[in-house]
Amino acid sequence: MSGHNHDHGHDHGHNHVHTNNKKVLLISFIIITAYMIIEAVGGVLTNSLALLSDAGHMLSDSIALGVALLAFTFGTKAVNTGKTYGYRRFEILAAALNGITLIGISIYIFYEAIERFTNPPEVATSGMLIISTIGLLINVFVAWLMMRGSDTKNNLNMRGAYLHVLSDMLGSIGAITAALLMMFFGWGWADPLASVIVAALVLRSGYFVTKTSLHVLMEGAPKNVDLNEIVDSIRRVDGVKGVHDVHIWSITSSMNALTAHIVVGGDKTVYETEAILKKIEHMLEHKEIWHATLQVESERHAHDNSLLCTAKANAPDAHAHHHH
Repeated sequence: MSGHNHDHGHDHGHNHVHTNNKKVLLISFIIITAYMIIEAVGGVLTNSLALLSDAGHMLSDSIALGVALLAFTFGTKAVNTGKTYGYRRFEILAAALNGITLIGISIYIFYEAIERFTNPPEVATSGMLIISTIGLLINVFVAWLMMRGSDTKNNLNMRGAYLHVLSDMLGSIGAITAALLMMFFGWGWADPLASVIVAALVLRSGYFVTKTSLHVLMEGAPKNVDLNEIVDSIRRVDGVKGVHDVHIWSITSSMNALTAHIVVGGDKTVYETEAILKKIEHMLEHKEIWHATLQVESERHAHDNSLLCTAKANAPDAHAHHHH
């Protein structure tokens, strides 16, 4: 019974990472969502804006984690004829939604804080201190869990969730500091000040999340891919006489796609052409492009040979393949 059932896990290492990510996400999601509710109620009861803004921040966390969870679940749903890329894009849509929510929350907190700077209300500081301290401990625990159990380096989803939790820790520290300042010095403005700092953090992450996801939704070229460098590499492949009509975009984080027209000598057989395409595809995989569609043409093909669809003759090297 003891050691005979060794898991043959090494051949599906990727799935193993995937289920790990999911497990860590689920635990983190439950903990953070539960605590966010406690913190929001605590913020209302103690009348602390710093706690409320931290709860807002935790809400953003809980959304980010929930979205990441759904994205993992949806992302693995099979490709079907209506959605030929499966549900991979869901992750990006959800991220955009998350980003916009964050911006909304932060604007609301700024608005509330302005009112409180002019006449700071009474805040139940000891309650605020207890709640924010527990919040800090919970964040530290979740961050540790993510560091240890999941892939925060490569998966944009996991990384986003992890960064959320880290900036959340700052929120809790802000609320603790504000509570202490009010207890010892009676500085009523410490509470709105802490909330403004947290709101600025929320706004910043909301802005970046929205910007990145909109870039993907607008079919922008992926950040980790240099179009000119890719075109040069394709040109250098043996047998390629030219390349044009290049499009690069990402379907979701870490899944890039490319389409291009490749010019080869008209005397090449289909087999030889396929060998050339194989080389190109292999080279593209090394450059983080996992999905390439290449159209082959002979040098006689009278085609507008600019690099990009609309780029006119001033496109870099647009006519380079005339000089062979």
